[in-house]
Amino acid sequence: MINNYNDHIGIVFPISNKVLLPDVVTTVRMEALGEAQMMHLENHEAVKIALPQKQNFGKNPRTEEDYYRTGVIFEVTGMDQTEKGILLSVKLKDRVDVKGLQIENGTLYAQFEIRPDHEDLDEKSREEMLGYIKNVTNEISSRFSGGEQYQRVVNEFKDLNSIIVYLSQFLQIPNEERYELLDMRSLKERSLRFLDYLLKQKEMIELQMQISEKFSEKANRYYRESVLREQLKAIQEELNEGKEDQGKKETDYLSRIEEAGMPPEIKEAALEELKKLEDQGPNKLDYNVIRNYLDLLVQLPWKKEEAKDIDLDEARRILDEQHYGLKKVKERIIQHLAVMQLNKEKKGSILLLVGPPGTGKTSLGKSIAEALGRTYIRISLGGIRDESEIRGHRRTYVGAMPGRIIQSIRKAGKTNPVMVLDEVDKIMSGGFSGDPASALLEVLDPEQNNSFTDHYMDLPYDLSDVFFVATANSMESIPGPLLDRMEVIQISSYTMDEKFHIGKDHLIPEVLKEHGLTTDQLVMEDEVLKRLISDYTLEAGVRGMKKQLSSLARITTEKIVSKKVELPFKIKAEDLEEYLGRQVSRHDKAQPDNPPGVVTGLAWTPVGGEILFIEATDMPGSGAVTLTGKLGEVMKESAKISLSLLKSRLPFNAFNFKERDLHIHVPSGAVPKDGPSAGIALFSALASLVTGNKVDSRLAMTGEITLRGAVLPIGGLKEKLLGAQRAGITRVLIPKDNTGDLKDVPEEVKNQLTIIPVETVEDVLKESLGIFLPRIEHVFLQKGGNGLFSEGMIAPHKNIERKEVI
Repeated sequence: MINNYNDHIGIVFPISNKVLLPDVVTTVRMEALGEAQMMHLENHEAVKIALPQKQNFGKNPRTEEDYYRTGVIFEVTGMDQTEKGILLSVKLKDRVDVKGLQIENGTLYAQFEIRPDHEDLDEKSREEMLGYIKNVTNEISSRFSGGEQYQRVVNEFKDLNSIIVYLSQFLQIPNEERYELLDMRSLKERSLRFLDYLLKQKEMIELQMQISEKFSEKANRYYRESVLREQLKAIQEELNEGKEDQGKKETDYLSRIEEAGMPPEIKEAALEELKKLEDQGPNKLDYNVIRNYLDLLVQLPWKKEEAKDIDLDEARRILDEQHYGLKKVKERIIQHLAVMQLNKEKKGSILLLVGPPGTGKTSLGKSIAEALGRTYIRISLGGIRDESEIRGHRRTYVGAMPGRIIQSIRKAGKTNPVMVLDEVDKIMSGGFSGDPASALLEVLDPEQNNSFTDHYMDLPYDLSDVFFVATANSMESIPGPLLDRMEVIQISSYTMDEKFHIGKDHLIPEVLKEHGLTTDQLVMEDEVLKRLISDYTLEAGVRGMKKQLSSLARITTEKIVSKKVELPFKIKAEDLEEYLGRQVSRHDKAQPDNPPGVVTGLAWTPVGGEILFIEATDMPGSGAVTLTGKLGEVMKESAKISLSLLKSRLPFNAFNFKERDLHIHVPSGAVPKDGPSAGIALFSALASLVTGNKVDSRLAMTGEITLRGAVLPIGGLKEKLLGAQRAGITRVLIPKDNTGDLKDVPEEVKNQLTIIPVETVEDVLKESLGIFLPRIEHVFLQKGGNGLFSEGMIAPHKNIERKEVI
């Protein structure tokens, strides 16, 4: 291989993080080179090319993609071996464009073409640009000690490329931008780009200097203030001043401890803490910790409140005045208060009010407090996942504080408040932060809460006089041990009539007051309230109705203030669509006619009862059963039980299950459904399908079914019957064991429904399909026989038509 300019072949030496420009003398550091590369480096005849790497890969040649395509031919003028590699003194010559790279025996060869600079600056412009660069450099170096020597070196440069190469090693320029300076042929463009880098570096240095000065000034001020405080403290100690205020505070704590009425063991612990405080200086770390602890002890109420007589008539009046309906709930509360009146020694009471949202659980707790003449406090437990929220933190932790129970008692200032624990079913149980539900066990146990110990206080506190009222939407998520410590009072959904009276007697006056209106300014017809309840709310309580009433009040307020209407402004039922838009709640209604295989069931939801349709159909197949409608596991099992029960009661020649596929669907497929109470509805739908008989569309049913054909009781009967009455149902089948629950159902509902108790599936078939089936335990076909019934079982009556026996 001939290595000369004319052949345009050169040996590549990798360079990284260095600006290389033509006609410049500089130094280049290379990592330890191999024997072949050293030989080429010392060969004065070889064409040597400094080629920038995209990344620093060291001495080993890599692929062509790892190198840029513009380099500089150089000549070695000096060489020095160091620990970090070889330091070369080089004279950079022509810039070249590399056309191809090839690796041979560990040496990288390049085919190149000469690429000269574009001289687009005259002599005067070069001098001006060189002067700009020197001035900016001098401004930067003047901010550092020893910068004068650096300025002298810079001022000696006479060439633009030389000063750019020299200064670039001190600037924070990315490798790609260093290469761009080499790749630019225009001297003017290169000089301007470098000047831009230099100015950015100057601005960054100035910003850092300003931040440093401000920080230094602030630190010096703090140090000066600290020294002055120490000197002031020393002077005060010397003159015996400054102790008067501290002595007053300590004496104040002593008198407050004496007056607090603490039990002996609590008082003794408080005095020990006070002694620690006296031994501590105000600048000690524990000083404020002890003060905060003493503040808690002296602020907590320790003296027992005298038991007051409870006026049951007044309590009943308050409950009736503030809550319409809820007769059973209010009677339970009055009975509880009567026991407290007779038994003065009765420990703290714990009630659990369970019901749908918006039914007045929290406000009942407030009414109880008013009836008893006690302080009312409320703690929201929804979403709590940390045990320390209940019991507090240990004082060893930074920012420790007592739990919500003790904080609420301190806020109440009484030992016997009515404390409402809201949303107790929303507590997040378990986790690395402890179990807050378990922490409540001691709080809500009358046998233990007379010595409740908060982690922060670390001393027993008597909660036995506190009247606890917990609220929940459901009991399912409340742990059993916690539920066992509370007396449960169920609050069911409001009926349409109850909602109407609540809206008229309570919500409308409250909304008018909130919006600054009077009955002389806004008048609502009764029909407006009824339409709000039926068409614009879908809830068990009345919270949504209050929001809609507030919307109407805001509309009225705007019209009155703008003087757009005459007073009184009357809202009519036909105006609701204009003010509130289209109706937002739609309830399923009983259909004019149900085809065979369709039965109306009843469902409980958190916002009240609803009807739902059970649909069954069949098609040619192989006996497969498909269940759709987002059914839960329990409901799927009810469907399987219904099918098995139907097969055991059905003549084998009436319906060939092996040649038919069954599909059972419950509409509103996006809504999850579960529970066993749809058992008799599923059974009736399948029986209707295989017999071809229709079930009355005005008949609804609910009840769990067993494999032996028994109908078991269900829950939520009141809400289901309310939903049936609203949907236009006239007859309802319920389990016989649920007849005792009918006393909770409003008379207006029972008067509009024919309620039929059923005990077995035979009763269900009789009422739904008019089919009379004997009550038997097992039906099978005898060997060689041609009848349905085995020997010893009840045979059908001769006059019974075939359709009546399945």
